[in-house]
Amino acid sequence: MTEQAAALLLAEHAFSPATPGFVGAEVDLPLGSPGLPDALFTALALRPALRHGFLTARSARLAVVSGPPSPGLEICLARMADDLAGAQLSPGTAGSDHVGIVPGDGDEGGVRVSLEAGLDGGGPLGLSRRWALAGTLAPVLAAAFANSPLRDGQPTGWRSTRQARHREHPVLPPIADPRAAWAAYVLASDGPFRATAQPRLGDLIRHVDALHPPVAARGHLEIDVADRQPGDGWRVVVAVTTALLDDPRAAAATEQITAPLAAEPRLWERAARDALTDPVLAAAARGCFVEAYGTLARHGAGRDLRDAVAEFTERYVMRGRCPADDLLDACAEGVRPVPR
Repeated sequence: MTEQAAALLLAEHAFSPATPGFVGAEVDLPLGSPGLPDALFTALALRPALRHGFLTARSARLAVVSGPPSPGLEICLARMADDLAGAQLSPGTAGSDHVGIVPGDGDEGGVRVSLEAGLDGGGPLGLSRRWALAGTLAPVLAAAFANSPLRDGQPTGWRSTRQARHREHPVLPPIADPRAAWAAYVLASDGPFRATAQPRLGDLIRHVDALHPPVAARGHLEIDVADRQPGDGWRVVVAVTTALLDDPRAAAATEQITAPLAAEPRLWERAARDALTDPVLAAAARGCFVEAYGTLARHGAGRDLRDAVAEFTERYVMRGRCPADDLLDACAEGVRPVPR
């Protein structure tokens, strides 16, 4: 396969245009040492079904619960809660109808949100506008949800070590056409396709699957910027991301809030290292989270969800903090952080 053929193929399959509304999510479950035994790792490779989605393994120390595309935020959250409860069973249940795993403090995990790509053409639901907005919003969300500051119990110098590692790949190029931008990003990234003398379609597919950009074109939009959160904080990630991108009024406000970030140098480095101690990112996060809460209230979201977003906003965003700061505080006080 030539690079030109690959670019055409990538652009053609980057997006499946659709009206925003369906929401999907993935939650990583980092595992403690020694991680998954060989038999269980093999079992997860078959993607055993949970009640709604499925469970798989990204590595020996990282399992993933993937929910199905769901018609709306609340249904997505309810289904994911069911599946997470079904996946996190004791090791003794591994031979039953469910594959049981126990989360630990292994490799850094994250929370990914999947939203419809949008419609071809312009307008508030247009694919190009949603792609651009997701890209400008991504570092703000990464900073707010940073929660991987440690390696082997010691600070790494980053509030999101996971984002620092992922951003070693090329950044998404500033190309107006989302399809062309995605193809250019994929072909500029090192991986199986680039390393093969005569690459085939399978090499390209493996190459794409191995990439972890903040915003990916996988037919839909995949936003991969949030670290794993304490407790059920994954719900806040999904709710805030969905509210800011899928509601036209909130999206327009978020565009205005994040527009100045385009001129900021080394923004991803600052998001991963400094998170909301960076005053520019902190100001943008305050505006975005207030907008998200208002949007959820306007749409009649459940009280418990609105309270969770409000609590996160007050505890972290309004104080220029992120969950990683709790772990760093514990280390500074000589307390071994408890895996969350």
